[in-house]
Amino acid sequence: MSVLLTVLESALQEAATLSAATGLAYTGGVVTVAASSVLLRDPQRRRDARATLRILVRRGEKR
Repeated sequence: MSVLLTVLESALQEAATLSAATGLAYTGGVVTVAASSVLLRDPQRRRDARATLRILVRRGEKR
């Protein structure tokens, strides 16, 4: 039984690490797009960045 718990603990730690890394990558992407939607000089690129941001942060919408 001890071996099973060791393997389970290891798997859960790896899953937590992967989840944290994915969350950080997603947050970095959202921050980059949000900054682009404000800081870019070309109006068309700002509109494109805002549209992308709307897609990335959908909340409560049915898909």
